[in-house]
Amino acid sequence: FFGYVLPWGQMSFWAATVITNLLTAVPYIGTTLTTWLWGGFSINDPTLTRFFALHFILPFAIISMSSIHIMLLHTEGSSNPLGTNSDIDKIPFHPYHSYKDMLMLTILITTMFIIMSFTPNLFNDPENFSKANPLVTPQHIKPEWYFLFAYGILRSIPNKLGGTMALVLSVAILLTAPFTHTSHMRSMMFRPMAQLMFWTFVATFMTITWTATKPVEPPFTMIGQVASLLYFSFFITNPLLGLLE
Repeated sequence: FFGYVLPWGQMSFWAATVITNLLTAVPYIGTTLTTWLWGGFSINDPTLTRFFALHFILPFAIISMSSIHIMLLHTEGSSNPLGTNSDIDKIPFHPYHSYKDMLMLTILITTMFIIMSFTPNLFNDPENFSKANPLVTPQHIKPEWYFLFAYGILRSIPNKLGGTMALVLSVAILLTAPFTHTSHMRSMMFRPMAQLMFWTFVATFMTITWTATKPVEPPFTMIGQVASLLYFSFFITNPLLGLLE
């Protein structure tokens, strides 16, 4: 998101406006927080400077978390479809996995270089080629595809505070999944109801993403609200289902 704002085109400016304005929904201190983040009474040069600093600093935090993840993966080992202990099947990381990782990394970097060299504007929004103008609002503001599900949940609730809370919870609730796993079996291979619930969750996720690309009008608003309700209900029914299977 911070990198998306830096080109300072129309979509960059209005994306920053929409997201930062969500802070105003916080009771009592929302307006103060928004003004502090902006560095003034509107989005301007100080805002862009702060977003650039965050865009530079946050990758180091992500690298730290990724390093911890890889360390734990090497220590504990990865899961397997059967959900059984895989200690007896462990093999050295090098050369078996390191070569595979190097191959995929090479393919990824090569693909990125091809896109940057020959089609750098492949994934850019046409609106973002226009210079940021606070007096002209784009007709249909929508985030990039990887933020669509959260945006769909946000706009499915007409209340601003409720929508903001749902947006934050839609991401935060994903972190609770490992702690609410109640089944004795780690894998879903022998749990048909859990498999059904999982694929229903995937379909719900895709439906929310689809509705977020549509205008805010019936029937898309109703579909988005029902799908958002199903999204959160998964995290309630999944622990209960684990006790039964």
